[in-house]
Formats: sequence, C-alpha cells, structure tokens
Amino acid sequence: MTSAALSDHPFMLPPSGEATVPPEARGLSRDEVRLLLARPDRLEHHVVRDLPDLLDPGDLVVVNTSATVPAAVDLTWRGSRTTLHVSTQLDDGSWVVELRRPDNEGPAEVRPDEVLRLPGGQRLRVLAPYPRPEHHRLWRAVPMPAASWTDYLAAHGRPIRYSYVDGRWPLDTLQTVFATHPGSAEMPSAGRPLTEQILVRLLTRGIPVAPVVLHTGVSSQEAHEPPQPELFTVPEVTARLVNSTRSAGRRVVAVGTTVVRALESVADSSGAVHPATGRTELVLGADRPARAVDGLLTGLHDPAASHLALLESVVGAGLVRSAYDVVSDPAQGRYLWHEFGDTMLLLGR
Repeated sequence: MTSAALSDHPFMLPPSGEATVPPEARGLSRDEVRLLLARPDRLEHHVVRDLPDLLDPGDLVVVNTSATVPAAVDLTWRGSRTTLHVSTQLDDGSWVVELRRPDNEGPAEVRPDEVLRLPGGQRLRVLAPYPRPEHHRLWRAVPMPAASWTDYLAAHGRPIRYSYVDGRWPLDTLQTVFATHPGSAEMPSAGRPLTEQILVRLLTRGIPVAPVVLHTGVSSQEAHEPPQPELFTVPEVTARLVNSTRSAGRRVVAVGTTVVRALESVADSSGAVHPATGRTELVLGADRPARAVDGLLTGLHDPAASHLALLESVVGAGLVRSAYDVVSDPAQGRYLWHEFGDTMLLLGR
C-alpha cells in the first residue's frame, strides 16, 4: 500500500461517474447507495444500509444537523440573467455572496461599491473580497435595507444547482433526516443516505449518535482554494461523548468532512474535545492530522479537491489512495460522485 498523498497525485474521474439525479430517481432508496468499507486490513463493497453492522458497539457516530437553505437567487446583472449564491451572513449583518457568470462557468468579476438588485426590492452593495483580498470569488456585501439572509432566501431563493445535476429538485431533496438548524448554502451531503431506520439500528447496537452543527458555505471552489470560515457549534454533550468514547478505546466516526472540521477545531493536542461555538478556518492535512476523529463516512470528492487532504489526515494517505483506486476503477462496479452519489466508510483503526 503506497503512502503517496492522493491530493498530490490526483486520480481520473471515471466516465459517467457523476450522479446526475438523486438515488430515488434511479429506483433506489436513500440508504441503498453504494458504500466502500476501507480499513487497513480490507476493502469491501456494501450499501449504506449496512453501516450499523460495520461499526462496533461503543463506537460513536457524530452527525451535522445543519439544514440547507435555498441559497441561489436569480437576477439581472449588466443586462444579462445570472445567479447569485448567498454563502452566509456575518455577525455585522453583511452577506457573503458569489455572483456567477451568466454561463454559470465560474464566478463573475464584480467591483467594490457595485450595487446588485435582487428580487423583492432587496439590494446588495458590494464591499470587498472575502475572506482575504487576494480571493475574488466570494464578496462581502451589505443588504439594503438590512435583512436576515435566511428570511430573504426563504421567500426568494431556490436551491443551488450545478451543471452535472439534471433537472431542478425541491429543497427537501437536499436535506438530511436530522437537519434542524438552517444555515448551509449547500447540503452537508455525507449524511444524506442515513435514514431513520439506520439511526435506530445504530442505537440498538450500542452505537450512540451525537450532533454538531457546521454551516457549509458555497463550495464551488474552481481554484480549489482553502475552505472559507464557517460557523459551527460543538455542544457540551457531544464533547463529553467524544471524550468518553476515546477514553474507552472506541472509534469516533464523523459523518462528513464538516463534522471532522467542527470536532477538530475544538480538539486540543491530546485529542480531547471542548464545547464551543465560533467560526473555523481549520485546514487539516499532513502538517495538522486529525486528533479526535478515527473514522469518516464521506461522499466521493473530485480529483485535486482540498477535501482529499482532510481524509488523509484522518486515516492516512495510503488508505485513501487504496479506496480511490477501487471506486475509480469501472471493473469494481460503478461508483458515483457528488451529493447524490455513493459513499466510503474510512476506518483508520
């Protein structure tokens, strides 16, 4: 098993490897999408419905309860119809936005002090790039008049959709069964295949399920830039469960990279987790490996995506490369990418 980092040596996305519609439109239930179990001692093909049987009693599963908001707004800009993606609202009331080009092939080049006219009489005055001056994809903008982004989007927004998805799907299609805290511009999709039945089976096998919140911003990072600051909460009860699970020698399994970022943002050098609320810019990789998380249920990430380094930080580069060798090999059966696609369960020990 090679130890070369997959993030340094990207694989090729197989032909027809993108999930273009939800599994329900392909004749499957949510929990029937494929799951590759990747452990140091074996690689096995399963479906997500098998998850409770792939973990051990005493392991802890941590989920993200953030709910997706309809974060895309159609508008006219410089005489052309285009789309604005709203990523989050900051503490000072300003919005973080991405204006897409009319052909949707990347971000548009807006200017400071430019005013965007949105439906419903809402306007946005563009201030500056966000989060840093050298990044010109996301911009901080002041709503005029002042407005709650979630209230405005509930009235005028639609779900963000990218070119590989066929058709427009309702917001319910982009929610997990445990989505209770609105705030994600795009779905924390690793948890989508989990059903109420799976959660019950986990609990009856002695595998607790604990919540965190991390609101995901707009993730269309064409230049594969680092993650933007994202709002998170790790509750006291979850921190306590993580610490007791680790003390007992059991695994902490994160459902999605968002959960890893939330937990690792409050993990000290020993791996102990502390309750907190804030914004995180944490980037995990070879120079900052995971300390609290031992396993990860995750979707399939694009070649050269920054998320690959996060996976490697949890279970090691060799195991991640072995897993992607399997899912990108058509001879192993077709695995599908993106939010409506298949999954991997990566267990480092």
